Amino acid sequence: MAIIDLDLDTIREGLADGSILLIDVREPHEFAMGHIPGSLSMPLSTFDPAAIPKAEGRRIVFSCAAGVRSRHALMMAEAAGLPLAEHYAGGFKDWVMAGEEIAQGD
Repeated sequence: MAIIDLDLDTIREGLADGSILLIDVREPHEFAMGHIPGSLSMPLSTFDPAAIPKAEGRRIVFSCAAGVRSRHALMMAEAAGLPLAEHYAGGFKDWVMAGEEIAQGD
């Protein structure tokens, strides 16, 4: 399966209209320091594709700091038989550099 790179505008729009479930696979300390509002923490170090919540009609999109770990999460999900292919290629660093709002805490 080909990995689909999504950009900032697609992520912003999908979060705003509720069509995307953004899963952040950075580690808990990274997530607590700052994350994209509305994202869900599922650290790659303990990532279990079976634990991905029901998306309820939303697209599941993975995110990390800069697009590397989110690709690993996609490969793990694919190996588990899940039909997931989308990630935020720029990740949290891209979000911050664009001046978007961030949330803190867990």
